[in-house]
Amino acid sequence: MVFPLDSLQDYQLMFKQEHEMLRKSVREFLEREVAPHALEFDDKDEVPREVLRKLGEQGGLWGIGIEENYGGQGGDTISAVIVMEELSRVAPPLAVIRGTNELFSIPILLFGSEELRRKYIPPIARGEAFGAHAMTEPCCGSDAAGIQTRAVKKGDRWVINGRKIFISNADIADYMVVFARTSEPQPNRRWFGITAFVVEKGAQGLKIGTKFEKRGLRGSHAMEVIFDDVEVPDENRVGEVGMGFIIAMETYDRTRVSVAAQGLGMAQAAFERAFQYSFQRTAFGQYLASFEAIQFTLTEMMAELMTARYLVYLAAYLADQGKEEFKYVASLAKFYTTEVAEKIVSKAIDIHGGVGVIHETGIERFLRDVKITEIYEGANNIQRVVAFRQLLRTLTKKGVISQDIAKSIT
Repeated sequence: MVFPLDSLQDYQLMFKQEHEMLRKSVREFLEREVAPHALEFDDKDEVPREVLRKLGEQGGLWGIGIEENYGGQGGDTISAVIVMEELSRVAPPLAVIRGTNELFSIPILLFGSEELRRKYIPPIARGEAFGAHAMTEPCCGSDAAGIQTRAVKKGDRWVINGRKIFISNADIADYMVVFARTSEPQPNRRWFGITAFVVEKGAQGLKIGTKFEKRGLRGSHAMEVIFDDVEVPDENRVGEVGMGFIIAMETYDRTRVSVAAQGLGMAQAAFERAFQYSFQRTAFGQYLASFEAIQFTLTEMMAELMTARYLVYLAAYLADQGKEEFKYVASLAKFYTTEVAEKIVSKAIDIHGGVGVIHETGIERFLRDVKITEIYEGANNIQRVVAFRQLLRTLTKKGVISQDIAKSIT
């Protein structure tokens, strides 16, 4: 055993030729169609629907990672991560919109009926519709088991009442996965009794409320969503009654690596700009790159970037191999990469000096953007806990640690 994985082979990364072809094609498309407008997204706090349409029609980016029989482009987890990194390198709010689509699609693909998959996934994959994921409430962010939104069964329908906040995509979403408590938690199973449903835009009693004014990831909106006697047919239930918490956790295990990829893309952009600037700007008659202090800083940035890239793609590769270990590696990648990205962006600003904090330069926005990635989809300190518990669970299954010891720790 090469602890905590089983062998050296578990640490390998295998990329296919089509992965590199995808990366190049996505980068070329984004540089041509999106990069010239990226700063406008931040200035106006808006991504034009025309841009989202182009990403679907010309780039096919919404359907990568979704099977072709559900209208997608196909591709594995690595392919999806490549897209998220490249989107974040140019325009992070686009990555949030795509990532939120994943938060809608993955629970349906994993736990939904075939009817739900056939009805809701193809429009998402083609870019004809957008999804949202409604979990967070005023009472509860990382504590998903504590949500207070209620769903009561009446005949063959459910009636939902409650309030959600910080819901990405809610203002543009055609459908959203909503989590509500359908029964009281059980002793020692506080998580039990939450159920997931698909709610469509325009449902009676569904109201999109306040848009929260945030300083980062502008162009992707965080919204309040209110449910006032919203009726949902039972066929729109995702998975078993009472098992919504498990559905959410299985979903986050898979989408967490996408958030890590967001941080990676921003770190990549900042490093590239700092490196290029060091060969353009002169001081005391020399290029900045001539100074040892700048060389040290750039080298440290490069080491951090390459380490983060390995963790992100290792998590994706393990997921594609069906390895249970991908879950704790994804949590490691999420907290490590987003925190490293903040450091790299900050160092890039330092190298630029005063120019680095000028809005028009387009660098300081990455610092505002990357901070949010450390908070959402499971705050980073929560990820440290999740990573440890997932590791413990995996080692218990393998018999490395006894169940009694594991229970005494958790």
